[in-house]
Amino acid sequence: MAEKRRRGFEDLECYQLALQVLREAYRVIGRLPDVERYNLAHQMRKAATSVVLNIAEGYGRYHYLDSLRFYYIARGSLDETLSAFVICDALGYTSGQLAHQRELCHSALRSLNGYIRYVRRQRQGHAEYGDRQIQEERAPYQTSPEPCEVG
Repeated sequence: MAEKRRRGFEDLECYQLALQVLREAYRVIGRLPDVERYNLAHQMRKAATSVVLNIAEGYGRYHYLDSLRFYYIARGSLDETLSAFVICDALGYTSGQLAHQRELCHSALRSLNGYIRYVRRQRQGHAEYGDRQIQEERAPYQTSPEPCEVG
C-alpha cells in the first residue's frame, strides 16, 4: 500500500529555495581559508541555517501572527546570508559567483514574501484568539536583583 504523502513545510517553495541557499552557503564555507573558520564561516553557517529553521518553526505555529514572527526572522537571516556572500566576493574568497548567489537569495526572498502575504490573508487562529500575538504569561518572579544585606 502506498504511503499517503503528508504536506508540510518541506513542500513550501520558500523552504526548498532556502535549502538551496543553505547548500550554496555550505559550499562556499568549505572553500574559505582557515583564518575565517571561526568568524565568517561560523556566522554564515548560522545565518543560512536560521533561514531554513525559522521557516519550519513558523509553519509549525498555529496563530498567524506567531508564524509571521518566524518568517520575518527568516527574511532577515536571508539578507544576512546574502551579505556574507557579498563579503566573500569583496575579500576575494569567491569570484564570479555573486550574481548567481544574489539571484538565489532574491528568489528565496520573493517566495518567502509571497508566502508571508498568503499567511496574512488566511489569518489562521484569528477566530479563536483575535489579532493579538499570543504571548506567554509573565514570570511570577522578580527579574531585577534586590539589594541584599551583608551581615
